[in-house]
Amino acid sequence: MSSKIAFIYPGQGSQSVGMLKELASEFGLIENTFSKASEALGYDLWDLVQNGSAEQLNQTDVTQPALLTTGVAIWRAWGEQGGAEPLAMAGHSLGEYTALVCAGAMSLADGVRLVRKRGELMQQAVPAGQGAMAAILGLDDELVQTLCQQAAEGQVVSPVNYNSPGQVVIAGDKEAVERAGELLKAEGARKVIPLAVSVPSHCSLMKPAAEQLQIELDGIDIISPIIPVVNNVDATVETDVSAIKAALVRQMYNPVQWVRVVQKLVGLGAEVGCECGPGKVLTGLNKRIDKKLVGSILQDPAGFHAALAK
Repeated sequence: MSSKIAFIYPGQGSQSVGMLKELASEFGLIENTFSKASEALGYDLWDLVQNGSAEQLNQTDVTQPALLTTGVAIWRAWGEQGGAEPLAMAGHSLGEYTALVCAGAMSLADGVRLVRKRGELMQQAVPAGQGAMAAILGLDDELVQTLCQQAAEGQVVSPVNYNSPGQVVIAGDKEAVERAGELLKAEGARKVIPLAVSVPSHCSLMKPAAEQLQIELDGIDIISPIIPVVNNVDATVETDVSAIKAALVRQMYNPVQWVRVVQKLVGLGAEVGCECGPGKVLTGLNKRIDKKLVGSILQDPAGFHAALAK
């Protein structure tokens, strides 16, 4: 494959029981990577991913290390098979942590423990049932932001994921999100889709979690990435360790700027976006952001080998 590739890592919502089973049957490095993560976590992560229930896997403190390990396992298999080094990496929300591990900025063990704690902190910040998220389709970003401000009425609701042109996710207090949804429908939103999540990610309700995350990050050895990583909050590449940590803290309560991230990857010269994880959510979004970025999905042997052969 051309070296003009970017590796991109998905966030929560892409997980499924049984993910990577086919790749693992071909590459022993997949299960080996999960074994290393299991040692750090203190439980058998591979067994949970393959044989656990969807309810278990969807608990945010389990989902996050499971998805991070999935991305790292595919990346390691790619390297073992002689795949080209990408010119940059990026990840959506949680996926930014996966990108940093794959880019050599932190160890797998530190990464899985950190995102497990991140999941716990997010859940503690807003008790289940008090927050909500919804995807808004068919309106421009500024209108979504304006109507969220109108709907807040002293509570929190704001855009939190700028996923693609015409697709914005909002989050905040449950009642405020519902009010905003009604206003957005009245203004012509094509769809308002409530998301099945337990935590209103990337809004100001996450500030207490961010403060605790800062403490966790201070205890982790992070170095400058070997491969450039485009962060979510500014869509910039940071090499200074303190700036990388600060961006992860701010990411907790600021929007994921995915449109700008993809534009940055293309600006850096990326022509192929390799989705390194389960599912193909990001590949679908990227098509709507910039058709020049060709999608390549590495979640199964057929996709993996097709990407290697390009």
